[in-house]
Amino acid sequence: MDTLFFISSKLIWTLISPASLLLITGVGAWAAAVAGWHQLARRLGSVLALLAIIISFLPVGEWLLAPLENRFPTNVALPANATGIIVLGGSTSPVLTATWNQPELNESAERLTSFAYLSDLYPNAQLVFSGGNGSINRQDYPETESAQILFSQLGLSDKAVIYESQSRNTTENARNSKRLVQPKVEDDWILITSAYHMPRSVGVFCKNAWPVTPYPVDHHSETGNLLRINYDFTSNLAGLSIALREWVGLFAYRLTGQTGQLLPSTNNCN
Repeated sequence: MDTLFFISSKLIWTLISPASLLLITGVGAWAAAVAGWHQLARRLGSVLALLAIIISFLPVGEWLLAPLENRFPTNVALPANATGIIVLGGSTSPVLTATWNQPELNESAERLTSFAYLSDLYPNAQLVFSGGNGSINRQDYPETESAQILFSQLGLSDKAVIYESQSRNTTENARNSKRLVQPKVEDDWILITSAYHMPRSVGVFCKNAWPVTPYPVDHHSETGNLLRINYDFTSNLAGLSIALREWVGLFAYRLTGQTGQLLPSTNNCN
């Protein structure tokens, strides 16, 4: 069932992502014009032009990301003592790391820098990196290999980091990591992931009876300046893709019972 959900989620997202929908609309307009269906071609072309204009000038993605990123406070008061710190994968490029034999980071690198910061703040905490590979056909490149190289360069090699390398999504992050560390009810665990991904992550960890203190990083929305007009098609499209993917994930996880709430607003799992 886990594999079926993983594969189907990847295939469905490939079809409904903003970039795919723009491509499908454009190809549809071209095909309609070639077939002589000029009215349909004009309609599809008009839809494509309207979507391109909206995405180019309005930060629609940030409008959708803002409520997710504001769900949990940033720079939250941390526990006096932390039992452990867990960071979710998604901040490196495993294939590029293997290709160039050095850690290649992406736009979510704050997950790892914050992990290094908190490991210094809590020198006795158990450290956990959870992340295999979320790609359907590149499972032979787990993200843990990238993390190990980076942590060695950052001086974390002398600390006991547990690497969970089998997970392909957030549910498997929580389930596989819990199996490795066996957290107790009274333990204080800090969870690091991107701010927009934190609501789904907290919901999944609570569903697995693992209360955590959220430490959101890697923000994408410009809170307080959302009602603006700026021309940046590439960045706006990327932000819209991130936002829609996360909202689709939230609904999918709730419908399949992988979270108990659509939008958790507290780390209290009761």
